[in-house]
Formats: sequence, C-alpha cells, structure tokens
Amino acid sequence: MESMQTTPAQAAKEWTEERVRVGALDLAMVRGGAGKPLLVMHEELGYPGWLRWQSALARERTLLIPMHPGFGRTPRLDWMASVRDLASFYGRLLRQLRLAPVDVIGFSLGGWIAAEMAVDNPAQLRRMVLVAPMGIRPPLGEIFDLYNVTVNAYLRASVHDPQQTPEMKRLFAAPAALAQLEAWEDARIQTARLAWRPYMYNPSLPYLLEGVSGLPTALVWGSEDRIVPLSAGHAYRDALGGSRLEVIDGAGHRPELEATDGFVGLVREFLS
Repeated sequence: MESMQTTPAQAAKEWTEERVRVGALDLAMVRGGAGKPLLVMHEELGYPGWLRWQSALARERTLLIPMHPGFGRTPRLDWMASVRDLASFYGRLLRQLRLAPVDVIGFSLGGWIAAEMAVDNPAQLRRMVLVAPMGIRPPLGEIFDLYNVTVNAYLRASVHDPQQTPEMKRLFAAPAALAQLEAWEDARIQTARLAWRPYMYNPSLPYLLEGVSGLPTALVWGSEDRIVPLSAGHAYRDALGGSRLEVIDGAGHRPELEATDGFVGLVREFLS
C-alpha cells in the first residue's frame, strides 16, 4: 500500500487518503482513527466526506473507507457490471490486506454491497451493520428513483427534516462547486451500471441471505425513510436469521446525520 502525499493541513486532520493497488486498479481509500479495523461502504452518490459519526467511532476504531471503482477518485473497471462483482472485488481486497474477518458498516448502496459480501463468504466478516441498505425489493413501497429528480432533490429527500440536520446543511445546502456536481453525476452513472435493472435490488439476494449463518447483523433504519422503505428492513431481518432491526424514530435515510449520538451509541454497542 502506497500512501499519497498529504499537505500540512491534511496531516492535521483525523484522516489520510491512500492508494491501494488491487490488480490493475489504484483504489482510493480514506483511513482514520486507531484500533481494530472497521470497513465502511459508502452510498450511491459517493463518499460524502469525514463526518461527526466517523470522528466518534475513530476514537476506538481504524476506519477504512474505500471509494468504490467508478466513484470519486477511483477509476472504474470495465468488467464490473453488478453489485455482486463489486462485492467479490472487496473480498479480494480483504484477502490482500489480511483484514478478514473484519467488521463492516454499509450505507444504502454500500449496505447492499456488504450484504453481497456476506453471501459470497460470511467468514470474511465478523459483525455487519447495514444502514437502510438497498438490495432487497421492498414488500411495501418502492425504492426512490435517483434518476427521476436532480441530485439536490434526492439529497433533500434523504433526510426527514433538512433544517434540523446541521451536518446535512453544511455538506449539501450551499451551491455545489462544479467538481462536486461532476462527481455526483459520475456516481449516478456508475450506480446505473451496477444496479439499473432491476432497479436497486437483486431478486436472488433474500434467498441467498437465508444461507448466511453465524454473522451477527444489525439493521438500522430511520422511521421516516423516503429512499428505501422500512418494509425492506423487515424483509432483510426475515432473510438474515438472528439479525436485529433498529428503527430510529424521526430520522430519514441518513440516521448517521439526523440522530448522530444515538446512531453512534447503537453501532458502538453492537460492534463491541
């Protein structure tokens, strides 16, 4: 693994960015904190940046946050055509870095990736936290259409009350720079390559998850989630025997931003 050069300002931060060579790909990965590794799988719009919940968990864990191929500063791989392909790629990363079994937390699309990793090889994971994951078709309602609205409208829909979510306002309320707009559009394109048909779910996933055993799993959902309906959480819980579903009242699709303290406490308790 070869670390990228960092500026003095970056060195003073809680994180650094590295490049990890996986096959022919230079994978960009953010690393921060100290302690037992925690693999973090970001959402469908890319890595949003270092947030308050990460600072809290980084006090006792080393957070490893890869930018998925085709997202952010990681080039895309032409052969990668599905979320299952991406999950297998990350299995290779875990073997290469000798991280398995590792704790993982995945958000939205990233939660789906983690679930596919569990199907591929549950022994590579120690404990799994899935935060409003896509991947299973909701029995009631539909997964929000990312391509039928602007990115800003999608972001607004992802929280229950944007005005009461300070970190959301700091990250997304100001007019986005051109580079950020381009990154969001690139992420939407790559997400479409991986999960367009069927839209944001894998019909076989709930049946394959039934075969996963011995992997403690926490499912975290906001009660007011407009992106992935809570009914999908019940479907995940039914498919993953022994998993537990934690519903955070008054939160939308981003409980890590909307109810940070409660979210961190839940994750910290479960992973310990």
